[in-house]
Amino acid sequence: MTPTSPLNLDIHSEIIGQVGLITLNRPAALNALSLGMIRSITQAMLAWRDDDAVQAVAMRGVSKTGPFGAFCAGGDIRFFHQAATAGDAALEDFFTEEYALNHLIHSYGKPTIALMDGIVMGGGMGLAQGMSMRIVTEHTKMAMPETQIGLFPDVGGGYFLSRCPGHIGEWLGLTGELVAPNDAVAFGLADALLDSQSMPALWQALGELSAASEDEIKNLVAVHSIATKDHSERARSLVDPVFSKNSITEIVAALQADASAWAQDTLTRLRHKSPLMLHVTLEQVRRARSMSLADDLRMERDLVHHCFNPKHLGKSPSQSETVEGIRAQAIDKDRTPRWSPARIEEVNAAMVEPFFESPWAADVHPLRAL
Repeated sequence: MTPTSPLNLDIHSEIIGQVGLITLNRPAALNALSLGMIRSITQAMLAWRDDDAVQAVAMRGVSKTGPFGAFCAGGDIRFFHQAATAGDAALEDFFTEEYALNHLIHSYGKPTIALMDGIVMGGGMGLAQGMSMRIVTEHTKMAMPETQIGLFPDVGGGYFLSRCPGHIGEWLGLTGELVAPNDAVAFGLADALLDSQSMPALWQALGELSAASEDEIKNLVAVHSIATKDHSERARSLVDPVFSKNSITEIVAALQADASAWAQDTLTRLRHKSPLMLHVTLEQVRRARSMSLADDLRMERDLVHHCFNPKHLGKSPSQSETVEGIRAQAIDKDRTPRWSPARIEEVNAAMVEPFFESPWAADVHPLRAL
């Protein structure tokens, strides 16, 4: 066993056998990512990428009751709120370094395994979706809920959501719907379903592999895997006719015209999200469908800058949709965000299009090296 020296105690990294093992160790916050955690993960993964003795990397989270039970709830939104209202430049560093880590994982070149037991949302999805083996359990609660806090599904969300079947990606990105473990596999957001009770044995077995190759890891996972039930055809029959529409306004109109419980529940969910960021999110996912991962992440870096610096809307950072959404959900917890505009139908192109204009020239873009 070869432990590394983490920059942050919320990350534990070690080498056992031929596998680098990373544990997200901030259970009180459901392993929400801080800038220090991002830097520690990046440091470990860069070192192991260039170390021939490390043939694969695996990642898990811990819960309040011990290993597993939670993966990662996303970025530390309380930090986002504090940094945005204080003008802290670390906020810009957070997103630049998080997105660079997302790209590193996608392009790693060695087998990578995400053990996604429990909560997997936002930034947790950013860590997991680039892994070559993404494992869910019966306890997995997967979602991209950013529109609830006046943000958009970032961390490469445009890329991986747009590659779900049909228009599932638009539906998940706009509504923040929880994805059941079986559906995660069917939608291409997970590769295998395991009983949560087998996770400790799998974690230990990874360190005992005589050769941690892609095939050996797949064989090991297969031993523990259980069969999945594919309900995606029914989901797509509901989702595709609605979420293939050209605009949010048309999506809402289609839902309003449908008296079914699913349509009315979906309409209610959308009405609680930031109207502006619903429009931005639909455009993001649609654009990302034809983009490389690097280009998508650069676009998302532009978007998140404008989310916290909405100058084109005549607003300060503290007046942004994102700061207001976080206030309502995590600071004051009144669950009544004051969105502006207040209704989906009030958003126009002049509000949306500037989000997609980069504030940086290509040669100085913070993610130019991807």
